[in-house]
Amino acid sequence: MTKSKLSGNAKWLDRRTPPHVITLVLLASISALNMNIFLPSLPGMAAYFDADYGLMQLAISVYLGVTAVLQLIIGPLSDRFGRRPVLLWALVIFLLATLGCILSPNVETFLMFRIVQGSVAAGMVLSRAIVRDMVEPSEAASMIGYITMGMSLVPMLGPVLGGYLDQTFGWQSSFSLVLIFGAGVLLLMWADLGETNAQKSSSFGAQFRAYPELIRSRRFWGYALSATFASGAFFAFLGGAPFVATVVLGLDPAQMGLYFVFISLGYMAGNFSAGRFSKLIGLNRMMLLGSMVAAGGMVIAIVLFLIGLQHPISFFGTIAFVGVGNGMTLPNANAGIVSVRPHLAGSASGLGGAVMIGGGGALSAITGALLTVETGAYPLLFMMLGSSLLAVATSGYVMHVARNACELGENIAEKA
Repeated sequence: MTKSKLSGNAKWLDRRTPPHVITLVLLASISALNMNIFLPSLPGMAAYFDADYGLMQLAISVYLGVTAVLQLIIGPLSDRFGRRPVLLWALVIFLLATLGCILSPNVETFLMFRIVQGSVAAGMVLSRAIVRDMVEPSEAASMIGYITMGMSLVPMLGPVLGGYLDQTFGWQSSFSLVLIFGAGVLLLMWADLGETNAQKSSSFGAQFRAYPELIRSRRFWGYALSATFASGAFFAFLGGAPFVATVVLGLDPAQMGLYFVFISLGYMAGNFSAGRFSKLIGLNRMMLLGSMVAAGGMVIAIVLFLIGLQHPISFFGTIAFVGVGNGMTLPNANAGIVSVRPHLAGSASGLGGAVMIGGGGALSAITGALLTVETGAYPLLFMMLGSSLLAVATSGYVMHVARNACELGENIAEKA
């Protein structure tokens, strides 16, 4: 059965067929919601646990680092045992860890359960692999773009809800909402997610032994690093925006949550562009254009701050361009990652995700450590600009390598 027929056979709430696109949207959304719904609560959580902001910020940076490592395992596990069982078990573990976060008596216990929450990364990793199981590379970027466009509604509303819930019921209520949403996604997955991995590997070890094949591919690294630096600007924003919003701009949690909508709206617009134009323009050109849009937005933000226009709109409004750029770049970079070696789609998604999330975690931690009252927003702004410019460079590198490489999706030896 061809991939196109596999996609066309999807039936709603039928475990014997590939999942409906809505299931994939919600599956990817739970990971994004878990990342950002509690951001407006970070300063208040630091006060609740009597911890400094740098320690509390580890709920982002260490979480990202752990999810990076987990993705190295999740991908090969799904190539060996299938997408469905790995996803179901990952969501069960995530729900138990979320309950642990809610009941944590101190910051150390909270951070321990927060780390275990990293199992939800399976949703983001394997939703991409499932798309690659279902469609050819030329369609994968468009499908991933539409999925992430739909998914972006959840993280757009997440900080708004999180800020409101924090002020009304306390920080634990944000995690309670995540718990309820996650339970609903688990039930939907059980009813709708049919197995899409038709070529399971012979052993788990065989998948790890296949990693050198990916590591030797220059084009894989081009796509992986483009995704890393593009998303790195966003992860730096996650690490530094709560501090800038509250300390530099004087926003309360509810106001901060509302301004977070800007970057999510931008991301949705970029995802729509990727879904609409990637097949026409091509993966690589869309990656380059997206990276340039993000870098341009950061240049505008820095100029506005330098001339004294330090206002929430000059901060969040210009960072919306990073959302647009990421929305254009990431679906195409992710489609490239899982298409360089189609028979290793799960492993490629895991390794690419590990590089992306690991780099993002490092940038988030560094940014959080550099921000002080004296520095203002500048460490965050320049970190985001530098990361966006590196995404432009690596996108150009992919275009250079692709000129002499085979078509994406061909399972043949490829020097590139």
